[in-house]
Amino acid sequence: MAFSMLQLFLLGALGPRLVDELGISPAVLGLTTTIGFGTAAVLSPAGGRIVDRIGPRRSLVALLLLSAAALALIGAAPGAGLLLGAVALGGVPQALANPATNKAVLRSVPPARRGAVTGLKQSGVQLGAFAAGLPLALLAGGIGWRGAVWTGAGAALLCGMWALRVLPADQPPPAAGPRTTLVPRGMTAWLAVFSLFLGAGIASVNTYLALFGAQRLGMGATTAGALVAVLGVAGIVGRVGWSKAARPGRAEWLPGWLACGALGAAVLLAAALAAGPLVWVGAVAVGVFAVSGNAVSMVLVMQRAAPGRAGQDSALVAAGFFAGFAVGPPLFGLLAQSGRYGPGWLLVAAEFAAAGAVAFLWAVRDRRDRPGRLDRAHRPEGKT
Repeated sequence: MAFSMLQLFLLGALGPRLVDELGISPAVLGLTTTIGFGTAAVLSPAGGRIVDRIGPRRSLVALLLLSAAALALIGAAPGAGLLLGAVALGGVPQALANPATNKAVLRSVPPARRGAVTGLKQSGVQLGAFAAGLPLALLAGGIGWRGAVWTGAGAALLCGMWALRVLPADQPPPAAGPRTTLVPRGMTAWLAVFSLFLGAGIASVNTYLALFGAQRLGMGATTAGALVAVLGVAGIVGRVGWSKAARPGRAEWLPGWLACGALGAAVLLAAALAAGPLVWVGAVAVGVFAVSGNAVSMVLVMQRAAPGRAGQDSALVAAGFFAGFAVGPPLFGLLAQSGRYGPGWLLVAAEFAAAGAVAFLWAVRDRRDRPGRLDRAHRPEGKT
């Protein structure tokens, strides 16, 4: 999971260096995210079907090798053209990541532990944010940003070789898998729309937080990159904690409450224009609340997916999330291009508010459509 989205966090953490050394504009920096996640959104439904057919081991090995190739090309890019092409290639492992890892958890982890384990594996994404924002950003200060990106590519290649050696063999593919659908339905559709708005806000923060610190708050490139690392650590803690808490009957309400916390985080980032230290508090809050919302949505999919459909349903929800990642940064970039970061963070707050509204509306409808069943199923013994 860390390597599937490492390119996103590297482009964000190294954004000030890329803008200066490659001569790209903040708008082009946002376009990299659009292309990468647009590719992931388009390919995610097919990616889920592929994972259901070939198994998680082959899918995870392919994911890691493709991540290594994309990072190597980013490090070699002389300008915007090859950079955008490499980012598009990096969208393929993003499309495989959630269905492959969710399938692996369902196959190997007992039901009672799946929530906690899912939160732990989803926190791998934020581990990638930490790696990009601290050790790799520090390395870029010594050997240059290209060397730092190539270091990430080498690590992905080594992990691909390790996965090929140690993961259990995949089971033979089913003779006839479940019918493929490209249109999410029911809970999956609601979670896809929630993820669309959530992803738009998160992607804007990931892409522009370091640039905001450097351009408007007077931070050096390394200190600004550390903002991404702080967000990553907070996201690890949040994803593990909230996923563990996402038990049936409670999990349905968590996405809405987490979106409310994310809205507050965006307001803190806007307030940092007047009180600079608030940017650190805002970065922590984005990790604890916004980033955790995606992990909880994956727990819900695994709790309620029909047999044989976990990969496809995970991919359809992920497609909504990736579509948000594709849409959010270009909109923010139009504002960042003219230095209007305050309105940009308020736009992010509005996106998180929309996500919360969708989540609460679904939770109310779900409670109405499934009256009392979860309450009775989880009532302590002896209570009436």
